[in-house]
Amino acid sequence: MIGRIQAARLQLSSPESPQTSRPPALPWRLIWLPCCGSTEQQLEQRLAVGERPPLAVLAGRQRFGHGQRGRPWVSPPGGVWISAALPWPPESATAAALGLAVAVGLALQLEALGVSVQLKWPNDLLVDGRKLAGLLPRLSLRGTTIRLARVGIGLNGRNRVPVGAISLREALGRRTLASGVPALTARVLAALEWAVFRSPSPELVRALAEHRLLVPPDGVVHRQARWQVEGLSVDGGLLLSRPGERTLLWRSF
Repeated sequence: MIGRIQAARLQLSSPESPQTSRPPALPWRLIWLPCCGSTEQQLEQRLAVGERPPLAVLAGRQRFGHGQRGRPWVSPPGGVWISAALPWPPESATAAALGLAVAVGLALQLEALGVSVQLKWPNDLLVDGRKLAGLLPRLSLRGTTIRLARVGIGLNGRNRVPVGAISLREALGRRTLASGVPALTARVLAALEWAVFRSPSPELVRALAEHRLLVPPDGVVHRQARWQVEGLSVDGGLLLSRPGERTLLWRSF
């Protein structure tokens, strides 16, 4: 499988394959597991014994995948289930928000396939209001310095999906989903490379993410009141307002 993913990466970066941007390729260490409990746990174990980014653990399926706040993530064969460790700028004040950068990178890759996606804050990509992909970003710190970035991604490809979700095969309709999991994995790796490449450009990342932000016309409920969504802050928060008051929501895991 690793060889097929690498071949798909080469094809993706070839001059014949149109790209929104061409960040430098990272020297990935890729680990493929046909089945595992959780790619997040596998990545944690490898980082604990001294492996360094860029490192990615991929699974054909997960038995105990999870998303935000530990919610279960169904991970059957046919999707991309990956946890990655990435290099990241050491100072958070000058770095892009990790979740926004990865979301934009993945959105660009999906848009290159002809799929229009929206970012449902804080960590879902939607097509027609249905969940196509979920992100689980986090930063590893040493004191106040960022040591590395970590992100888990679940992307529905050809797999069955639960109610309220959508697969990329369905989103593409009659268009062909070429080469299956290896090609989709190559696009996810390219999305992560874009995030790393643009990590020193927080305002650019914020603007691109905000352009794709899902803004409910009726606003959102927060603290038992209804607020209007204004946009995103440069560090990844959701800006809300109501008459005479503004507030900022943060990710929680």
